[in-house]
Amino acid sequence: MDVHFPTSSILSIVLQALLLSSSYGSLEPYDLLYNNAVDAFYRSDYKDVVRYMEGALSSYAEVRQTKVRCRLRCQDQHPFDSVSMDLQFFDVVLRRSNCQNECIEEKVGTQSMHKVSEDVNQDFQRRIPYNYLQLAYQKLKQLDKAAAAAHTYFQANPEHVEMDQNLEQYKALEGSDQDHFVDREARPHQSSFSAGVKLYDSADYKGAIALFEEALQEYYRADVECRALCQGPQRFEEQDHVLYRYSLYELVSDHFTQALHCEHECVRDLSTRPGRLSPMENYLPLHYDYLQFAYFQMNMVEEAMECAKSYLLFHEGEEFMTENVEYYREAVGHDVKPREKAEWYLRRHKQELELLVIGSENMQVEFTEGHYWTSTGGREDSNRIPSGTDGWMEYVPISEKKNFTLAPPQELREGGPLVYDSVQLVQNSKALNGTQRVLLDDVISVDECAELTNLAHTVTMAGDGYRGKMSPHTPNERFEGATVLKTLQYGYEGRVPLRSARLFYDASERARRIIESYFLLNSTLHFSYTHLVCRTAITGQQDHRNDLSHPIHADNCLLDPEANECWKEPPAYTYRDYSALLYLNGDFEGGEFIFTEMDAKTVTAQVKPKCGRMVGFSSGGENPHGVRAVTRGQRCAVALWFTLDPLFRELVNTLQPWPYHNVFFDYVFHRDTCLEYSTSCYVQDVYNGY
Repeated sequence: MDVHFPTSSILSIVLQALLLSSSYGSLEPYDLLYNNAVDAFYRSDYKDVVRYMEGALSSYAEVRQTKVRCRLRCQDQHPFDSVSMDLQFFDVVLRRSNCQNECIEEKVGTQSMHKVSEDVNQDFQRRIPYNYLQLAYQKLKQLDKAAAAAHTYFQANPEHVEMDQNLEQYKALEGSDQDHFVDREARPHQSSFSAGVKLYDSADYKGAIALFEEALQEYYRADVECRALCQGPQRFEEQDHVLYRYSLYELVSDHFTQALHCEHECVRDLSTRPGRLSPMENYLPLHYDYLQFAYFQMNMVEEAMECAKSYLLFHEGEEFMTENVEYYREAVGHDVKPREKAEWYLRRHKQELELLVIGSENMQVEFTEGHYWTSTGGREDSNRIPSGTDGWMEYVPISEKKNFTLAPPQELREGGPLVYDSVQLVQNSKALNGTQRVLLDDVISVDECAELTNLAHTVTMAGDGYRGKMSPHTPNERFEGATVLKTLQYGYEGRVPLRSARLFYDASERARRIIESYFLLNSTLHFSYTHLVCRTAITGQQDHRNDLSHPIHADNCLLDPEANECWKEPPAYTYRDYSALLYLNGDFEGGEFIFTEMDAKTVTAQVKPKCGRMVGFSSGGENPHGVRAVTRGQRCAVALWFTLDPLFRELVNTLQPWPYHNVFFDYVFHRDTCLEYSTSCYVQDVYNGY
């Protein structure tokens, strides 16, 4: 049958999508509410903190749920069934787009109002708002709500020692009730599964069955929602889409491949607990494993066989489960099919994998399939506990995950020359109870400290270098920083002496040469990032404070204290090899630099900052570190990160057509070339003649 789609009809749909009225509904953007809450916190207006932050959390949830509901509704209203012509295909695409725009804007207002920065989204994913809420509710004496906020935050930040201590204090309070300690962001499929494991362990198989079946339903429902959220904008890191010149189908292919990859990765998202880096091993198959044995214990053998065969869909030919199936088949006298939902789920998963391989080849990027179901474990105990759990469902990292680096390992050495006569060795690795650590004094003079501190007071701005955040680590301090480019800008504009900007460079170069020499590196150490940073205690917010100024972390890998691992993978700066902190002052309280074990709790060494003191160390998981709370005054330092890979030497990614851009280009050129060809170098031309 011939189907005709008038051009005017399709254009009408396009115009409706583009010119959609936003008069239907309105929802305050959660980033605006979040910023208002943070501002209120700094004013000590805790009622407004609660009002705005609870509003932000509500707005965040409503935007997400609206997108899910509208995208799923429009998929149902405009299916791709029997699409056989290009115009039919794009007719469905345009109608879906129009449908989604109308639906979403009817609920939340103009969508552009809800375009939020990645930093704010990450704060919500890390549950940072609950840290503010916990403090605000505490000040307002609403301890039940403070306990709930603290518990919710801690679930996603289990390494946060101070919040753990807060929770213990809440539990010790008179009138404290266990019901107060709820996870306000709990994921239903994970909650039901965890509760099922507890009942299973207590031999309540009937109750466990009900919860595992509920967990499966919630899992597949969460999978649908996760996939719907993947339909939003995608990132094209290698291409500028304003200048994108590829054909229609190449562009559609690229976008679809990225959206499909997001959907395919929902298996990781759904099996990863809040605050953890790796998914729970064998998560979805374990539901069927638990169920098959629980049903067997209840003498429901057909159901047990159905679940056992469903498990084998994920682990075909697995010996112990194959034996179970044979036993169940003999007991019931006939065969039973796996569950249709499990069959459909895996069939779709395999089809997606085939498409992702093709799409990735089109995009000329490498695609590697995650191994989320590869580890099955075994049954070694007398109670025949399902595989891969040992009877408990605590976090276990995926066995195939590798803690690797592409760079060839360097022989770990230290004790080389300190280059400058004035520099004094205070402590080596042994004295600092670790490896690849050093503490030095008199790296710069008192006068140089004073000049750099004055530079910091003039140049630093709230959050510079951290995308505008007032504090990326704690609400109890103001965090101010300046990049090298910002310093050069101020020097060119006459706001600071060019001599001071020159000193910033000279001090960092001095630090680089010392670290390269002391650790006896056999290749050039390049600057990766340099930051002049100050942390200032906020008056009135230091009573009973027990958080950290900078939480425990490692500089080139994702620290996972619970697994006692540090995963060298994005978003960590995996190319960083060495780090250093050059302190400018010591006239403040708190702010000690600390090294810890991989558990992020056991302190192995502590450094009290003072003018001219520098701590240097390798950037990997062998050196977890953090900063104790600054409780009075201001702590300033030059933070430096170095790399052995010249591909990642310090460059600024985006250059505006500023009048001082020549200064920057000279800075970059001299800083890079002189490190390549000379043991010492200065950027004279940067500061002369401009």
